[in-house]
Amino acid sequence: MKTRLCLSLLFVSLLLSMAIEAPRKMAAQGKGTNETVKEDRHDAGFDEQIRDNAEAMVEQGQSIFRFDTFGDEAFWGDTLNLHQAIEGAKLGGVGPGVSPATALAVGLKVDVNALPASLIAALKEGNVNLNDPSTTLALLKLNSVLGVTGFFNSQGTLQSIGIQCAFCHSTVDNSLAPGIGHRLDGWANQDLNVGAIVSLAPNLQPVASLLSTDVATVRRVLAAWGPGKFDAELLMDGKGFRPDGKTAATLIPPAFGLPGVNLHTWTGWGSVTYWNAFVGNLEMHGKGTFFDPRLNDATQFPVAAAAGFGNVRNAPDLITAKLGALHFYQLAIPAPKPPQGTFDEDAAARGKEIFEGQAKCSTCHVPPLFTEPGWNLHTPEEIGIDNFQANRAPDKRYRTAPLKGIWTHTKRGFFHDGRFATLDDLVRHYDNLFGLGLSDQQVHDLVEYLKSL
Repeated sequence: MKTRLCLSLLFVSLLLSMAIEAPRKMAAQGKGTNETVKEDRHDAGFDEQIRDNAEAMVEQGQSIFRFDTFGDEAFWGDTLNLHQAIEGAKLGGVGPGVSPATALAVGLKVDVNALPASLIAALKEGNVNLNDPSTTLALLKLNSVLGVTGFFNSQGTLQSIGIQCAFCHSTVDNSLAPGIGHRLDGWANQDLNVGAIVSLAPNLQPVASLLSTDVATVRRVLAAWGPGKFDAELLMDGKGFRPDGKTAATLIPPAFGLPGVNLHTWTGWGSVTYWNAFVGNLEMHGKGTFFDPRLNDATQFPVAAAAGFGNVRNAPDLITAKLGALHFYQLAIPAPKPPQGTFDEDAAARGKEIFEGQAKCSTCHVPPLFTEPGWNLHTPEEIGIDNFQANRAPDKRYRTAPLKGIWTHTKRGFFHDGRFATLDDLVRHYDNLFGLGLSDQQVHDLVEYLKSL
């Protein structure tokens, strides 16, 4: 017993000795307790730098997303003269001009936060002439039209016009009036009739020349797009229509809920930041740098290959330095949650079990990303549809679309071209394709679950 007590006392004494000696050794090696605190502070300092950087990147990215034209006014204004059509002959342009009523009718949106209180009051009282193009110019001067920037000369008339990312990928909550409200960045503008807006341009000859066709054909292609659709591949392959005669344009996709998602767009050309560079340079016609040798394939991309779109260089480069912050902001945009009462919660709970069980939806739409982590592409045969749009993309496949926030883009149908009018139609397509044997009740429950995401 005495031996055990002695050993215990010896062990305690040894621990105390080590506790006293350790700081001495650290001090002798230049690593005293004060230095340890300094190292901790240094670590905390870099953590703070990370947080500061994140805040700055979001702020910069938001500004780029909402307001940066990347110099594309040289195309939309200086070349196509779109600003003249907006202005109208009475104000120095051409034609009847574009009134706010017309602009809202083709899906353009107005940011209520950019409007002065006096104008908001006048709008509420119906004292604003929404049929006068001069009112449109006033709204542009306030920088209140989502995705559109007007450049004015000293006389106060339009000198040029440019567009931003928000042109297609933002809408409003209609809090003041239809088409006028608070911004909803990342939401696809399902009302935007891009084709109708571009058709207003007095000079479409540059587009016709690029496509090796005539202006009348260009206008016919643009007129077929309709609200909520855009054809990003038209200037790559020149295909304005599908073999069945329908427009080759696809739905404008949402730009929210993208963290962790690999490939962007319906057919997965590349990541989010790849697509920003692609669109900024080749679709918005901004002034930057873009490289993708896949576009040199004259068989698949005859227009792009002839135009040299596989290797674009501009000086100064107005795009590349902004891609990082733009990417960061887009990844920060969450998928919006469905409003209370817009789906049956009990049915959605049952639908979740079907989604992860009998229907096997989660095999590809892996929660919580609701797409595959990794290379999230499938052949047309795998999803049971034609290959037209897939064959316009480098990998000739379709992306597994993320499902969060799917309730926000139900207006124009589902899949890349809106071929399934409702979620019920979409679920039944897969039920038939894979022989899932779902009952009507199970289809209903699965739809309610999709609406809850």
